[in-house]
Amino acid sequence: MGFPKPFVYFLEPMEVSELPYCVTGSVAAGIYGQIRTTHDIDLVLLMEVKDIARLQAAFPESEYYVPPQETLVTELRRGQRGCLNLYHHESGFKADLFFVVHDPLHLWAMKNRRRVGYGDRQMWIAPPEYVLLRKLEFFREGRQDKHIGDMRFMLAVTEMDRPFIEAQVERLGLKDQWEELLEAYRATYRENFD
Repeated sequence: MGFPKPFVYFLEPMEVSELPYCVTGSVAAGIYGQIRTTHDIDLVLLMEVKDIARLQAAFPESEYYVPPQETLVTELRRGQRGCLNLYHHESGFKADLFFVVHDPLHLWAMKNRRRVGYGDRQMWIAPPEYVLLRKLEFFREGRQDKHIGDMRFMLAVTEMDRPFIEAQVERLGLKDQWEELLEAYRATYRENFD
């Protein structure tokens, strides 16, 4: 058994490319909490301009939409928040790629990523603290309840480094979102997250 769709369309090429990556977003939150339906996968990717040919070889134009080389170069040279989308033509599934570049939390995630089994395959996954912190950021930006739900389940079933999370919450200006998450957690489970 291989990776389930939509994972197979993106994880197998990433493994072949040997570019350092880790899965994050709702797929990772599902592994650390409760699985929910999604038609895309979020990947943190450590690469430089010199690696563009490897990415393009892993995702050939005949099967995938990959942005033009000049867009790849621009996003890779961005100081922070460099990202782009890949699309699998036949299925319509999408991958959001977030480039490490100089983002300290991305760098921490890559250093602390975990190798996990999925079916008969292996993949790299971001640590739960990273997944939760990025979901707090997405919640701040879009106020979507799905992020609160993902994080609430993660807190309920996955052990995390609370002092690390709280230090990053302070650094990233996420205190209001963190408090809102803890309130939702307490309302659901009638207990504190300690």
